[in-house]
Amino acid sequence: MKRRRMKNIVDTPPDLQLSPGDKLAAIDIGSNSLRLVVAQVTPGPDYRVLDEERQSTRLARSVSSTGRLDEDSIEESIAALRRFKKIASGFEVKTIRTIATCAVREAENGDDFCARTLRDVELDIDVISSEQEAQLAFLSVARAFDISDRNVAVADIGGGSTEIILASAGHVEEIIATQLGAVRMTELYAPQNSLFQSAEDYHRMTEEIDRELKKTVRKRPFVPQVMYGTGGTFTTLAAMQMAQKGEVGQPEWGYRITHADVSHMLDMLKKMNVKQRRGVAGLSADRADIIVAGLIIIDRIMARLDVNILHVHDRGIRDGLIISMIDPTDDARVSEEDSKQEMEFFAKSCGVDMPHTLHVAHLAVELYQQLAEPLNLSPADARLIYASAVLQDAGYLINYEKHHKHSYNLILNSQLPGFSRHELELIANVARYHRGSAPKKKHRNFTRLSSEDQDRVRALASILRLAGALDRSHSQHVQSVRAEKTPTQVKLLLASQGDSEVDLWAARSRAEFFEKVFNLEVVVCVGKPASTSASAGAPTS
Repeated sequence: MKRRRMKNIVDTPPDLQLSPGDKLAAIDIGSNSLRLVVAQVTPGPDYRVLDEERQSTRLARSVSSTGRLDEDSIEESIAALRRFKKIASGFEVKTIRTIATCAVREAENGDDFCARTLRDVELDIDVISSEQEAQLAFLSVARAFDISDRNVAVADIGGGSTEIILASAGHVEEIIATQLGAVRMTELYAPQNSLFQSAEDYHRMTEEIDRELKKTVRKRPFVPQVMYGTGGTFTTLAAMQMAQKGEVGQPEWGYRITHADVSHMLDMLKKMNVKQRRGVAGLSADRADIIVAGLIIIDRIMARLDVNILHVHDRGIRDGLIISMIDPTDDARVSEEDSKQEMEFFAKSCGVDMPHTLHVAHLAVELYQQLAEPLNLSPADARLIYASAVLQDAGYLINYEKHHKHSYNLILNSQLPGFSRHELELIANVARYHRGSAPKKKHRNFTRLSSEDQDRVRALASILRLAGALDRSHSQHVQSVRAEKTPTQVKLLLASQGDSEVDLWAARSRAEFFEKVFNLEVVVCVGKPASTSASAGAPTS
């Protein structure tokens, strides 16, 4: 199977070329810890770890209460970053990438911290979004485990936030960002040396976590078969579990834990004070105060998702960062043919009926190119309607019912090369409205677009509906279409072979959206059969 290219998730310079033998370093500035990985590129492309370092500086220590990074934590972090850079320099790395997550992202003085790091340590920090954080974690999991035929959840628990990814057959269906972090929850509900003063404190934290999950994890597209966990809370849980079962020496990667195991571990630790927890085998001293909050988050996520099996992943966003550095895909370097192949690969992997889909894409582009000038539409958007047509049924991967809504999520999170994030959002919306209701004010996916983009989506989706109707029979009887506009009508003259009665009926019955968007009546009639079959293809520039 052809390996999919990943769109670059963070801003790796397009001129960075890494080859086997080159050395690189990734630094992750988290809310609880700073981590360094030094690696060497191997064929594949892949990498092997040369060195790792970790320093717990608890940057999120006061963010939830004061909105600012703690000065002591800043000093410790600057000192740690200076050491990290010296270690990386000793390996003569070709490049260093430094990312920061929730604590720096949220703090009022986060920009000041980044500016000082650049000035004092000469490290340029890329403060990534929660969505980028989730994509890096998912990229790491997707490389490490075979999830190509499973419905899965991925949870990345940090000090200040938790990201949850729902994916089917290797494709991201939804990214859920929450304010649940092990440090944040501990600060808010168990600040006294992280010992619950009463059972009420514990229940208050649990109830708040449940409230946040109820608000963010709404109607699930599926029940995950398994959850993969990344981050220190998960690896610590695995280490404690292995110590209890006498399995010390086994790798944490892939370690299997049940929901009942999580509940039992939580029940044991919540009754201990911090000093007692530090004596628990597998639990590091610098995580003893926040481990209970982390385990509650795991427990409640598993309950919310109805998932019973957890597999621990001992890598995460640093691994995803290194992968994206080694194998970046810069949109400007992706050819039209490469982009087309990636779209088709994506659609096939979602179980799409490709002969039908490609034929609809051909008809959609044919219609759009003929109507662009008379309807005052941008010719450049032909590539968007082609992509929307090819990907419109990707939601079949989840289920047929409401598949257009699932298509929206899958496309939006696809990271397909050749398209910007903005273009993917437009394509996802057009696919979302290829069937079902027209855009409404209550549809958040639509209302967050600019008014200009809303008009583009309406125009593209209404034309796509007509194109889809012209192959309602899935038999490709309608080979091509000629569109003629008058002041009051758009006349569609179809070149058909075979019995196109169903397609003719569908085009007439699905014309309402187009007629409303353009205030023009649609008239459909059959012309003479074409002498040769029309071949589907992407629009050419």
